[in-house]
Amino acid sequence: QVQLVESGGGLVQPGGSLRLSCVASGRIVSTWRMGWFRQAPGKEREFVASIRWSGDRAYHADSVKDRFTISRDNAINTLYLQMNILQSEDTAVYYCAVRASADGGYHLEKDYNFWGQGTQVTVSS
Repeated sequence: QVQLVESGGGLVQPGGSLRLSCVASGRIVSTWRMGWFRQAPGKEREFVASIRWSGDRAYHADSVKDRFTISRDNAINTLYLQMNILQSEDTAVYYCAVRASADGGYHLEKDYNFWGQGTQVTVSS
């Protein structure tokens, strides 16, 4: 069993930055995959970024590429999402997730087994 707790959300002006954190408790295998998703009001949850726990094979959605960066720190079991040049369209609840297997997809909700409770990010002037 894996438990995930996100933090770091808040209110930020357009063009600003935030760094989200997700602390994982429980055993994480290096070949497992970690991901960030987001859900805006009235919209479906969408893929943002994903990385293997070993630190390789990172992917970012086209909508956030060159602005967001996913990373992790194995020593403290923490996943990060550095978000720069934030735009109003980035307003959403952000969730971290774990795919508890070495194989499988990475950009669909059904690919992941464990989820955090989410943290709100609001981009507004």
